[in-house]
Formats: sequence, C-alpha cells, structure tokens
Amino acid sequence: MKRTTLSLIACATALAAVTGFAAVSAPDGSGTDTAAPAARLPVERTSLLCPAPSTSDLAETAYTSFTPVTKGADEKGDGELATAETAEDGGKGAKDDKGEKKEKPVVQPKAPGTPVTGKTTGADAPALIGTAEGGTAPGWTVQQTTEVAAGTGRGLQGVNCTAPDTEFWFPGASTATGRTDYVHLTNPDDSAAVVDIELYGKDGALKSTVGEGVTVPPHTSESLLLSTLSEVKETDLTVHVGVRSGRVGAAVQALDDKTGGDWLTAAADPASELVLPGIPKDATAVRLVLFTPGGTDADLKVRLASPSGLITPAGHETVHVKAGMTTGVDLGEVTRGEAGSLVLTPTDRAVPVVAAVRVVRGKGDEQESAFVPASDPVGARATVADNRAKSTTLALSAPGEAAQVKVTASAGTEGGTPATKTYTIKAGTTQNVDAPVPAGLKGSYALTVETVSGGPVHASRTLTGSDDDVAAFTVQTLPDDRGMVSVPNADEDLSVLQK
Repeated sequence: MKRTTLSLIACATALAAVTGFAAVSAPDGSGTDTAAPAARLPVERTSLLCPAPSTSDLAETAYTSFTPVTKGADEKGDGELATAETAEDGGKGAKDDKGEKKEKPVVQPKAPGTPVTGKTTGADAPALIGTAEGGTAPGWTVQQTTEVAAGTGRGLQGVNCTAPDTEFWFPGASTATGRTDYVHLTNPDDSAAVVDIELYGKDGALKSTVGEGVTVPPHTSESLLLSTLSEVKETDLTVHVGVRSGRVGAAVQALDDKTGGDWLTAAADPASELVLPGIPKDATAVRLVLFTPGGTDADLKVRLASPSGLITPAGHETVHVKAGMTTGVDLGEVTRGEAGSLVLTPTDRAVPVVAAVRVVRGKGDEQESAFVPASDPVGARATVADNRAKSTTLALSAPGEAAQVKVTASAGTEGGTPATKTYTIKAGTTQNVDAPVPAGLKGSYALTVETVSGGPVHASRTLTGSDDDVAAFTVQTLPDDRGMVSVPNADEDLSVLQK
C-alpha cells in the first residue's frame, strides 16, 4: 500500500535518532561505495483493526491473537484489542455506572509463540482496534472467525484483522438481488479520517455522491450498505476506498441469501502479474472478477498452477478487461478436485489490474461461499491464526521458480508442543501440504510459513466449519507479515558536531 514507503522511512529516521548522530561513509576517491548494506530489524509497534463481525443474533465469534518468535525482538512487549466506538453512540463509547468508558480487552496477547483466544456472541459485537508494542509487535496477527447458524450469510466468516492504510481495492463485491454487502471502515487514530468510496460496474463508475467525503470519527467504526451508495444492481462490483486524510482499516462483508457469505479483504495492489492462491480443490463454482484502474485495457493470460504444473483452463485461455470497468468470468469447477492457484500474466503489454475470485463449495441448500483475492508473496514470513485439528488446509504455490519453505505450528491455545516441517514446492505448482499439527494439541493453533530458498511462494489457509450439513468454509491469504524493516547501517561520527 502507499503508506509502506513512508512508514519505512519514518522507522529508519527514528532508529537513527535514538542511536545518536550517525553518518554513512561516502564513496572514496576511487568511486567505490563503502556504505554498509541495510540491516533488517524487528518492528516495534503494530496496529491491527477488526471489523464488527456480524448483525446476526446467532453469531459466535472467536478472536485468536498470535505473535511468532522473532530473533532480535525486544524481550518485553504488550498489546491488546480494545472496543472501537460507533457512530450511534456519538463517538462517546460505552460507559459504566461511574460514567467511565468500558475498555476491557476482548483478547490479551500473550508472549511470542503462544496463541490466545477470546470469544463474543450475538449481533452487538463491536469492531476492535488493536495495538502491540515491543516483542509482541513483529508479525502480530489476529484472526476473527464467526459462525452463523442460519439466515443471510450463514456459515463461516473469517478475516485476518488488517493494518490501517490509505487505499484499498475490493473486486468481487455486488449489489445484485440476494446479496447484502457492506463496506466497513475503522479509524484507529485521534483525528477524523475522510474517505471516498467509489463503485465500478460492468459499464464503468456508478454515479453516487453518498460515498464522497465520508467522515469516520476518531477511534470509531462505520459500516455502509453498498446498495445505499448506488441504486444500480450489479452482479460484479469493484469497490475502491481512498482516504483523503488520515487512515483507516477497510473490509467488505458479502452476504448471500442462498450461498452464505464471508469477508472480502483487499486485493493486492494493482499489478500486471497476479497470483490468487489456494482455491479449494472441491470448489463447485469459481467466478473471477477483475478491474483495471488505469486508462488502458488489459489482456491477461489465465493459467492454473496445479499439483502437476501450469495448465490453461479450457475455454478461458485469456480474459480482456476494459479500462475502468469490472469484468466477471465464470470458471466453473476449474480445480477439478485438485489443489490450484490462478496465475494471471499479460499477453502483451503490462497493464496493472486487481482481481479476486468468489468460490462456492457444496450444492443445493448446502452451499457456502468465500473469496480469494490476489495476494502478495509470503516473503520472509507469514502467519495465520485459528487453525483447528482436521479443519485446516494449507495451500502453497510457487508460480515461477521452485522454492523451499518451512512451516511451524505453534503450541495450542490450551496446550500442545510446537512442530515444524519443511516442504519443497516445484516450479509452476500448487500443493495442499500436510501441515504440521502441535503434539498433544488442545484448542487452536497458528501456522507460520517462512521462505527458505528459491522463488516467491504464495499461500492461503482454508478453514472448514463444524456444521456437517453445510459446506461452511473461509479462506485467508498469507502475505508477508512485515514484521521486519530494512534500516540502513550507519557509523557513529561525532565529528559532525564540530562542523
């Protein structure tokens, strides 16, 4: 996202300030650069935002917090997930009998390496604002998982709580009959955020003034029904959230009368090459939704990274995406019972696009839906929490070069011993691996994926629900957790004080 570069610069500046005056060696007369290479250090503060989980009285929500062990991190650390305020209470928040704000954390993070969980029930569970500092910050992740027994959106809804940012793309939303989609915005800061919400359908931008200049007060969460932003019924929509001032966390909750629902998280930033990792092998319907934000049409080659290599889906060799318009393509049962990831590459010139797939499992009255957005690679390390025995599938994809990854299962929330396995992923393939499970597991656990060698690896986790009558599931992608930051090495030079 656009804040990343600024954040890294700010972090590097702060580190230089606390270590004293520093100077990087200048090139000598021979033209050789003697500056030392950048060091990678653990971040010292992380913010995460979780949207309000459900409006159903039947909702049961679990929050699982986990920080992987990070070499070089501060030995001390702390963090919490506190209740966000809502527009309905005027930004004042809930109060106790003494008129003081209720701030009891829903879940209190534990030491790195140990997951902890908290639970809420019903329709009144609020959005959460989380902060972790010191040793708890690097790679901190929180999974929000909600089970809804019946009604619109019934099934399993999962979301990995996200960091605040200034721009988000959500291809795959809808205002079609039978769909009820909300965009959730949460402001973690002390000043108001001003947000523009734009909707793009098959014919381009939808006219609406309601989504312009939406104010999100400090420490507050707002949810807006997409059908109130435009009266146009669109099967496939791309939602763009742009922040004029401040920053927010954003996610789209997509609920369907017939096929349940799930959270649609932001797709990877616009790029000419995209990977949508870990489409469930038993998917009965897969719909690809794409959008190009520039003024140039995009032509993309569509391939599936299967267990045996890259293959081209019959009848869907390429897809044309008109500039500024949302395109939807039904791929049917594209995985055909095998692990698979969609790989999109330009047929000719490179044009940035965003993409996601809507996946349906089951048939008839036992259908459930979820989303897999285009995702950045695992990078150095990625983590997903709230994994459960016999309900977790980990998909690893190496769309380019072969790669080796290490997967670590943490201890359980109620007990268990960590376990680690290493896997080699062949070039152009996706594998549903037999992920490690903690010995003596009690409760849920976290999985941490680290790239050991080779090319980029993309990953996702599929979690299935406890309801045997419905194919309940949710999918979370595993991009780099950004627990480490590159900081230029510097040499102390007190002579600058004499100049």
